[in-house]
Amino acid sequence: MNFEKMYRILNNDEKFDIYYNNRSVWVQSINENEQIAKVGFVDTFEEKDVFIKDLYERTLD
Repeated sequence: MNFEKMYRILNNDEKFDIYYNNRSVWVQSINENEQIAKVGFVDTFEEKDVFIKDLYERTLD
């Protein structure tokens, strides 16, 4: 994922299914300079800083 897409997701009221390493996450904040997002995992209380490029949307094929 890129920064522009991440920014659109954060500024939109729609629900987006975002994943990191096959785990569903919600994006809490982004650091534009470092291209890092703070995410929370849906299945636990765990939080992690990850590279925005490592986040993805799951597509229905």
